[in-house]
Formats: sequence, C-alpha cells, structure tokens
Amino acid sequence: MPTDMPTDMPTDTALAERAARAAGDVLVQLRTGDLTGRSLGDAGDAAAQGAISAVLTAGRPEDVVFSEEAVDDPRRRTAERVWIVDPLDGTREYGEPGRHDWAVHVALWSAGELIAAAVALPGLGEVLVTDPPPAVPPRGVGPVRIAVSRTRPPAVATAVADALDAQLVPLGSAGYKTVAVVRGEVDAYVHGGGMYQWDSAAPVAVARAAGLTACRLDGSPLRYNDPDPSLPDLVVCRPELAEQVLAAVRSAR
Repeated sequence: MPTDMPTDMPTDTALAERAARAAGDVLVQLRTGDLTGRSLGDAGDAAAQGAISAVLTAGRPEDVVFSEEAVDDPRRRTAERVWIVDPLDGTREYGEPGRHDWAVHVALWSAGELIAAAVALPGLGEVLVTDPPPAVPPRGVGPVRIAVSRTRPPAVATAVADALDAQLVPLGSAGYKTVAVVRGEVDAYVHGGGMYQWDSAAPVAVARAAGLTACRLDGSPLRYNDPDPSLPDLVVCRPELAEQVLAAVRSAR
C-alpha cells in the first residue's frame, strides 16, 4: 500500500479481492438474463471491466491499470504500481451454460514483482487471494494430471504427458487451469503457443503465494508489465514435480 494512504484504507490484497468480487457479482447476474454465447461474453467483458475500474479508481486513484479490455496506458511503463487485470478470463466458457471454469483476474505489480492478487471463480462462488494464501491439498495416488486447453492442447503438453505417463485434463480458461493446480484438481499446467500478461498475472501470484512453481517453459522467470503485452508460455506445477516437468519440456523442445 502506498505510504501516504490513510490507515483505514484496505490493503492491496483486500482491494484486489473487492474488485474481483465486484466483477464476479456482475458476471453472475448477467448470466441469468437473456443473453447467450458471444453476446453474453461481450457484455460480460464490458461489465466486469467497469466494475473493476470503479473499485480500483476509488481505492487507488493514482495507480495505473493494464487491462485486456482497455486501451494500453503508456504510463504503465514508468509507473511504480500497475494493476494487471483480466475482467473475464474464459469468455467462451462463460457463455456456455453450466460451465464454471472461467475467472476474474486482478493483480498488482510493483518494482518488478507481483505483490498482491485475487482470482475470482464466480461459477464456484470462490475467491483465491495471495494473503492469506490458499492451502494446496496433498497430491493423491495415480498419474500426474496436466491441465490443457479444451480446444487447443499444445504439442508440448502432450509431449510432457507422454514423458511422465501423465493424464491430460481439458479445462477452460488459462486462469482456471492455473488455479486448478492450487485447488488440487490437477498437478501441473503446461502451456505453449501464446497468451498475454493478463492471462496469468493474478493466477501466478496466487500460485506462488501457495508455494507452487511458476515459470516460462525454459525455466526462466515470468516477467510482467513489460512493454510487449504477450507472455507466450507458462508452466505451473507442484514444487516436487518441477524438475521432472521442466526436464520433460526440455526434451520435448
């Protein structure tokens, strides 16, 4: 929190949670109306962006917001504090009745690091935050489970699954696949082939806070608030599997 903020102001994590919940509430309400499919997704993107913007503007008016659903503000390149936001991650899943594998991402970047975040899972009525971090359930018996896209499973994930004799688990949005590792639904998420900083910032912050490994496919650090909004690949996994997963990625590439 900026040092000149009043002492009764919410912490950065609390504000991220408030913004994510506000967007989630709007999205759930919209889903009960007459819109469906792409029209519902478009309306959800706009409404969630408005809800998050209102909360962040009221709570931290001096901060810069870097969002998928807004024009890129060039001030973020020199700003001390930047909120990295995806108001509706998984528009396709959101537009499909009954699906819950979509999310809302709100993360705060400062001095080269993600310092606070919240990921709302409105379809489940949950919000995961960096403080207090979620507890990762123990891994059960059976093969390693790797989350992949429902529609575009990357070749690298298939190669890693083959190397580890693992099971591929199709899931929806990028954010949901990341927090699925946190929630114990899967053991890893391996992605290659394109994504953006807002697709992973908040989920990665929550995953790291929970003690998980999160990095690029080559093992290098994930960098946020870079001028180029793309961040094309990602590995998130339980720490005890990191060496095996990254070795399998190297072999596959």
